[in-house]
Amino acid sequence: MSELVALGKAGAAVRKANDAGRAALVGYLPAGFPSYDGGIDAIKALIDGGADVIEIGLPYSDPVMDGVTIQRASEVALAGGLRTRDVLSTVEKVASYADVPVLVMTYWNPIERYGVDRFAVDFASAGGAGLITPDLIPDEGVEWSAAADKNDLDKVFLVSPSSTDERIKLTTAACRGFVYATAVMGVTGAREKPSDLAEPLVKRTKAVTGLPVGVGLGVSTADQAAAVAAFADAVIVGSALVKAAADSPAAVRELTEGLAEGVRREPSATAGR
Repeated sequence: MSELVALGKAGAAVRKANDAGRAALVGYLPAGFPSYDGGIDAIKALIDGGADVIEIGLPYSDPVMDGVTIQRASEVALAGGLRTRDVLSTVEKVASYADVPVLVMTYWNPIERYGVDRFAVDFASAGGAGLITPDLIPDEGVEWSAAADKNDLDKVFLVSPSSTDERIKLTTAACRGFVYATAVMGVTGAREKPSDLAEPLVKRTKAVTGLPVGVGLGVSTADQAAAVAAFADAVIVGSALVKAAADSPAAVRELTEGLAEGVRREPSATAGR
């Protein structure tokens, strides 16, 4: 597999930022929160604020890896009647708004219920770039990998501080786009400081892959974004943006602009890459 193919759409966007001397900013917001239209407006504000890659969450009734903030947002979206087809239409509207890769972060059950091949086709037709699948490991993702390859979609799998070197090697070999390094052991949510486990995990991951490595879980401020940007190729922010979305699209844009400033700070721009 050539490096260009392995980078995919999201990885190419991350490398473009890296080539400019900084980490990329990856922003997460769930579809349908605080409403269907409000969710689209919030994601557009995320783009306007300077995010390089967008993650749209597919709300799920049993989000076991998510903290309270994202759980509650998912509950609001589902209570409002959001369905998978509405997530796809959200992707379509966001993808047509700007030339920014749009990934969907999803648990695997909704994709299985929709139909793996059918989802891949419909998602690609909507302009989606790929999936982040937190509860699907490459060993059990053969059907998804085949569908993703057929439809030119990124496959972003996760590594964690508890992953063995062998597991990291296997996982990164199955990725296209970038590798998602979870910085903490536990659920999502903003924290007072990034985990000390993040940098060693990035180093271990970079030892076995040439793909970009993004760090997620815990980043909520410009200072934290700058600290993570010192050693990661991409800084991934979720819960803090969801809290802002509960307020207004303007709040999302303001926070995103601060985070975008953080990933551009020196000396973090070139350290660790």
